[in-house]
Amino acid sequence: MGISRRQFFRTIAGTLFSLSVISFLPERLLAGWNAGAFKAGKLEDAVRELYGTLTVEDSPAIELTVPEVAEDGAFVPVSVSSGMPGITSISIFSETNFSPLVASFDILPRMRPNLSLRIRMAETGKVVVIAKAGDRLYRVSKLVVVSVGGCG
Repeated sequence: MGISRRQFFRTIAGTLFSLSVISFLPERLLAGWNAGAFKAGKLEDAVRELYGTLTVEDSPAIELTVPEVAEDGAFVPVSVSSGMPGITSISIFSETNFSPLVASFDILPRMRPNLSLRIRMAETGKVVVIAKAGDRLYRVSKLVVVSVGGCG
């Protein structure tokens, strides 16, 4: 026996309704994207796009672990941790990349950040980490010597 006309129209109406609801969800579910910061060509421009005019100061409270020499720039391990209270954002930059902003993470203030990832580096340069706590920015950086570039 076939499907009745009533069941057919219910199925079509339900499918159309589901598709219309799903089409609005990605905007709300996907992470925010700061296109200006990721497209910036210089480190200073990327920091300005991401954090505005807040002043940046060096801080020993942020622990950055990177290798002194990376054999392949396509896979440079980076670890960042901090016991500083109130950190709400951590961003990782590579000064010599075509687009210096590599990653940016929003963190709940009650969390203790401990991040580990692999980044690409075009050539030898500094890896810079900037953490935002309250209305202040804290920075730590280390030089990484890249044997073989990984961005091109």
